[in-house]
Amino acid sequence: MPDSIEKLLKAALTAPFYFGEIFVQKTTSGRFVLSHRDDESVDHLQTFRNAQDAIEIAKYDDAGNYRPLKTAPNLRHGWRLELDTLEELRCALDYFYPGRLAIFAAWKRDQLQTTPLRETLDRQSGMYRVAAKISDPELDDLVADFCRSNGGCLRTILWKRDGDGAIASTKLPREKFDPTCDQTAASIPPGSATPATATTAATVPLLCQEACNLLVAECRKVVKGE
Repeated sequence: MPDSIEKLLKAALTAPFYFGEIFVQKTTSGRFVLSHRDDESVDHLQTFRNAQDAIEIAKYDDAGNYRPLKTAPNLRHGWRLELDTLEELRCALDYFYPGRLAIFAAWKRDQLQTTPLRETLDRQSGMYRVAAKISDPELDDLVADFCRSNGGCLRTILWKRDGDGAIASTKLPREKFDPTCDQTAASIPPGSATPATATTAATVPLLCQEACNLLVAECRKVVKGE
């Protein structure tokens, strides 16, 4: 799997690209440089040179709050990560967004399998078994709030609500289900000033093939009335 991911990265790096809130570029010397996409034109960033530094960069937001959901649109600013090899780049991107490169690689090969939300909920056990009792109207509201790109999650939803193919939420825009749509750009509230960028880059989507554990936990809270 790492080899196939690196082949995809090598192809993507024919031009700079965005991966979630990260801007990736390749210098004339062959080095890979990562930064927050809002900081693309910012000088005097704190420089890191080890792929594992991505773990600490991704841990807290700008206010110092822990980020339990790594695909939430709250990656901190002010850093620059310089890496020498494609392997280091792959590792760093995996630290920033765990598992998303492997999902993207499977999707590009037409081998990605998705799991309906109801199936995910039905297989829960213990204290989370009750989550399966959530109603469809409650799911419609919850998914629209929890998974929205603006303040929720930057993943593109590929899963359905149930085995009949019902949409995850009728209250999310259709762009939320479109891998060609840049969810980070979609996360900017209407009327807000967008950060100036110097480069037009391709976008590698963060894909969601199955509801995450945090969404399952939120389903439980709705059923329990918490």
